[in-house]
Amino acid sequence: MEPKVNEGGLNVTLTIRLLMHGKEVGSIIGKKGETVKKMREESGARINISEGNCPERIVTITGPTDAIFKAFAMIAFKFEEDIDNSMTNSTATSKPPVTLRLVVPASQCGSLIGKGGSKIKEIRESTGAQVQVAGDMLPNSTERAVTISGMPDAIIQCVKQICVVMLEVEYKSPPKGATIPYRPKPASAPVIFAGGQAYTIQGQYAIPHPDLTKLHQLAMQHTPFTPLGQTTPGFPGMDANSPASTHELAIPNDLIGCIIGRQGSKINEIRQMSGAQIKIANAAEGSTERQITITGSPANISLAQYLINARLTSEVSGMGPL
Repeated sequence: MEPKVNEGGLNVTLTIRLLMHGKEVGSIIGKKGETVKKMREESGARINISEGNCPERIVTITGPTDAIFKAFAMIAFKFEEDIDNSMTNSTATSKPPVTLRLVVPASQCGSLIGKGGSKIKEIRESTGAQVQVAGDMLPNSTERAVTISGMPDAIIQCVKQICVVMLEVEYKSPPKGATIPYRPKPASAPVIFAGGQAYTIQGQYAIPHPDLTKLHQLAMQHTPFTPLGQTTPGFPGMDANSPASTHELAIPNDLIGCIIGRQGSKINEIRQMSGAQIKIANAAEGSTERQITITGSPANISLAQYLINARLTSEVSGMGPL
């Protein structure tokens, strides 16, 4: 089913947003930007890639519907080519499907799913692609991820049908209120502490970080440190010869997210800064708490506890993430 590209005599211009991992973005950009340049020229669509040192990036495709479909076809076939190349040295026998993640306003997802899931079932059956609409909105936005996977041809047909639904929703019942677009957060930069100063690593440079320096100095006041006289990732002064011990904490389920962070970013930061091993137990059925086990020297454990408490305090007091 082809979308109606004319509505009231106007040619319809659509904007479709895709969520991609860094590796996928690199594949789309190509060497010196040659791949994305070719895609722009051959499809006639505008293809913009969000800036930033983020694990995820937003790829925005804008243009008339036929230009958008050409751009999607080129992206889908490029991803299939990447899969083929990765399998030449692999022992895997089954070929994984091409997967694209669309970012769709939550106000349009109901029409995409249909009554009792009827519309999404129809799209799956008619195109042969797998389509999943995320139940939750993406962080700090009113958008959801719609994951499409299958062969490139099936994906292209699926995107066409999704565009038809989006156009129909736009004209029949425009969403009330503004859509808050999803913006991926930057990756946490590695941290090194030296001489009482905190530095974040950006490229080849160590940049002084005043907020982390303050946190480091506070932690030093709470912890008996023995300076090692050398610069090491994590806090200097961790006595590597101290016997390892274990400490357990119980954190309410509704606060565990602020300790873990997006894709584990915060807990990894705490591990790195404290030098402790930190394990978070899976949620036990019926329990309102999650168990955290901290292993390391007394200094490691004390610092990990301090950092966890600092995260909880900032969350509870509404100060936002540290």
